[in-house]
Formats: sequence, structure tokens, C-alpha cells
Amino acid sequence: MQGLHLTADLYQCACDPVLMTDADALARLCRRHTFEAGLTLVAEKWHTFPEYQGQPGGVTGMLLLAESHLAVHTWPERKGVTLDVYVCNFQEDNSRKAEALMRAIVEAFRPGDMQRQRLSRGDAEGPADVGELLLEDVAEQAYFGFRFDRRILNKQTAYQHLELLESPTLGRTLRLDGRYMTSEAEEFFYHEALVHPAATAHPAPRSALIIGGGDGGALEELLKHRTIERATLVDLDGDVIEVAREHLRNIHRGALDDPRATILAENGVDFLERTPDRFDLVLLDLTDPDTPAGPLYTAEFFRRCKEVLTTEGALVLHIGSPFHQPDQVRGLCRALRSVFAHVRPYGLHIPLYGTYWGLAVASDVLDPPAVSPGEIQARLAQREVGDLQYYNADVHGALFALPNYYRKLSDD
Repeated sequence: MQGLHLTADLYQCACDPVLMTDADALARLCRRHTFEAGLTLVAEKWHTFPEYQGQPGGVTGMLLLAESHLAVHTWPERKGVTLDVYVCNFQEDNSRKAEALMRAIVEAFRPGDMQRQRLSRGDAEGPADVGELLLEDVAEQAYFGFRFDRRILNKQTAYQHLELLESPTLGRTLRLDGRYMTSEAEEFFYHEALVHPAATAHPAPRSALIIGGGDGGALEELLKHRTIERATLVDLDGDVIEVAREHLRNIHRGALDDPRATILAENGVDFLERTPDRFDLVLLDLTDPDTPAGPLYTAEFFRRCKEVLTTEGALVLHIGSPFHQPDQVRGLCRALRSVFAHVRPYGLHIPLYGTYWGLAVASDVLDPPAVSPGEIQARLAQREVGDLQYYNADVHGALFALPNYYRKLSDD
């Protein structure tokens, strides 16, 4: 009885029109993606409706699965589709299969806008706790999640699916393509760790570039350093920036409108190709490597970042979970070492990401672990860096004290 129920309402679909009106074509698509997801088809029924007032009729259909069902309904006159995938988890957890099936069919319809829902059903001990439980996989067969009382936004941008949720524990929380990005209550773990180890280790950072980071949290931490004269934030998705301006002020605290900041909604690759500027710090505040941001986690892109760094400049990025994603962490450390003389991985537990999380500073000159706690404390005081909830002079060194399993990954 316990299982996962996914729904999606699709709007402004730009798919081949035949998928909206031809039951056979739609059935073939659904069967193919069902098999590819690893689900079991046991029966099916499809029907194409006749034309009405000069408009083509839509299609309604269902695949009955051993795990439960897939249902599809199309409205060609509105370029709309509703999808419904439900799987039970009686003998095994089929959640990943359901998510893969839903994702593949959504992509086939190419919606301009979308509303999605995720519902955990039929808890073995009776009704579940109040609130919508949203799970995320940190690795195969490893999940974590949180309950939310309220959905503020649920929209498809030009680049990704954006959700803005709210709970008493996390406050307002941003998700992109089903991945937790940031929340009001604990954003300081990630943003302070991303920014301050390199920024404080640098003797006098004056210019910085953030690629990604449209929520403004990293920018807000960066601008706490009084030495920063100019900061440029380049995020591909302008909708993320606008949602942050309107709804996430407790994260960026007005940094998106700071006179020292330039905010651009464009491709970071294109920006690097055209900028004549040089930066003391380049921060990659991106979605994960297994998302469309993947090409920005390569040695080739790291070299391009290095070209816009000053002599003592440093590149900073997150590299994933050393425990759950060892191959990814090992590969990124190797790629960084092929470009920079010093690569210093570090890490901390980030509540929203559900695990101990890895980051890295890469530079030809800057070596953050070599800066003493006394010097770190002096620089924080000189620059009047305040309102820190995680980072301090003692934590600075502790961040770079790696567990043996992580140290081995970064040295391989």
C-alpha cells in the first residue's frame, strides 16, 4: 500500500503534435519509457476522442503496471497534458523508477510551464505526519527529505523546474529540478563555507565573480569583506534571481541591490569569453555536476576560470559528498589538480544536503590552510566581517582537516 504518487500538469507543450492526438504514438512513447524505467507493464487502454468544433480530439490512456499505473490525458487545443504516476513499494522501493518515468515523459512533451506534485501514500502505521514530504536522492538507494506546510511557487522557468516551499523548521526553501538549493534557516552552513575560507585567506580581495548563486546568499557573505570593491554575479536563470529578490531577502539581505554588485542573467561560459576583467576570487555556486551545469565541472572550464584570475586569485566550488559520491569527488580533485598548483579540499555537514559535503579551493599561489588562526582572526577584525554563524578563525583550519577516507579520495 505504501508508495509514491507523482502528478504533473503541463502547459504550452512544444512537442510533436502527433503526441497530443494519436493514441498509438502516445502509447508507444509511454511503453518505451516505462520499460526503460524498469517498471512492469501488465495491461493498457487508450482512446482518441473525435474532433469537436473543428478542433482535434485529445487522447486519454493508462498503463496498468505490476507496481501500479501511469495515466495520461491530452488537450491539444490548449497544448496541455496531465500525467499521473503511482507506484507502490511493497517488495522494493520503486520511487526512483517512478521519478525516471515521469521525467522522461515530461521531457517528451516539452512544456513551457508546469505544475508538479509529489505525495507519499499509505504509510504502514496509518496517516502520515502533517505536511508534504519531499525526498531527494543523494546517491543510489540513499534518500533524505523534509516536510513542508506550504508551497509558495511551483513553476517551470526557461531552464529548470523551480519550487519555493516553506516549513517551520527550514523557513523558505528553494528547490531546482527536485534538488534542495538553499533555505532561510540553515543557508549559513553552505554560504559561509563557500566564501570565507578563500576570501579571508586572500590578503586583500578586491574583485570577485560568482557564477550561479542567483539566490544571493554567497554574494551577501562576500560583501561582508570591506576590501571587496566590486562583485559580479552571473546566473543563467533570471527567474531564480527575481524569485530571490521577492521571496528570499532573509538569505541575500539586500546584497542583490548592493552598489558594489553587478547582477547578470546570462550564461557563465559566455561571460568568461567576453570579460576583460580579472578577479581575485571566482566562486562556482552551481547546481550539481549531474545537472545541466555539468560542463562547468570540467578541467577545460577550470582553465577558463584560471585565465580571469589575478596572480594570487583562487577558484572555489563545491564537489559533492565524499561518502556518497566518491567517484565524482575524486574526478573533480584530479581535474582541479591538472590546472592549479594548490588544490585544497575541505568539508562540513550541510543540513539541507543531508550529509557531509565537500568543497575545494584551487589556486597557484593562495593556500588557505597555511594561514594561521591568528592571521585569520586579525583579517576578520580588520575587515569588520560580522554576523557569522558558522565560520571563525578556529573553524577555518578545522574545515581543511579531512577524514582519512576523504583525504584518500582527494590524493588519488
